[in-house]
Parts: sequence; structure tokens; C-alpha cells
Amino acid sequence: MTPQQIDTREERANRLSTAELANNLNSDPRPAPGRPTNEPNVPLFAQNDAQDFRTRWEKIQAGFVDEPREAVVQADELVAGVIKRLAEVFATERHNLETEWDKKDDVSTEDLRVALRRYRSFFDRLLSV
Repeated sequence: MTPQQIDTREERANRLSTAELANNLNSDPRPAPGRPTNEPNVPLFAQNDAQDFRTRWEKIQAGFVDEPREAVVQADELVAGVIKRLAEVFATERHNLETEWDKKDDVSTEDLRVALRRYRSFFDRLLSV
């Protein structure tokens, strides 16, 4: 067995399919660490995360020639990973937004207006995906 085959076997043990991801997302609603944003056009993924996803996709696509079935399995797992990361970003953003307006009983209309603007910004970012 080559070192590459060993790495592939170990990587496979840590991967999720999109079906497994959907089941896991329903059972783990905890917010992930992240950063809130007030800016309307901020990407949902950090630049280095997006680049990592693209690099992994290019590697999968290049591997299709030699191992088409494995490439499809890896593509499914990568998509599941991107969806999982998107769910984590959403959970963090939602938690941060809720914390802003739900921190006290006496919330001003201005605080609620700002919260609604932030929700609108995040909503627009989600739809742009």
C-alpha cells in the first residue's frame, strides 16, 4: 500500500456524505465560532476558507481521470463540508444577532431596527450563494 493510499483511507474515515451531514446538522444546533458583520456584501466564507474549498475541488477534478468513482465520492464529501461550514456560519450569525436584540427586556425600537437591518444583510448574503 502506497503512502497516498494510506492517506486516502485515513481521510475517508473522517469524511461525511451529504446525507450524513443533513442528519448531523439536525442533531447539533450549537453555534460555531465566527465573526459578526454589519457589512452587506461580506462573503459568507473567509477568503482562505473559500480558496481551500476551491483548491480541494481542483484536486478532486484532476483525480477524476484516474479514479472517477473516488472523485465523485470526494466531491460529495466536499459539498457536504461546504454546507456544514455554511450552517456553522449561519448559526454563529444568528446567535450574534439574537444576542444583540434579545439581551434585555427593554429593547429600543432603534436597537430592533439595527437588528432587522443586520438580518436583512445576512439574508441577502445567503441568497447570493
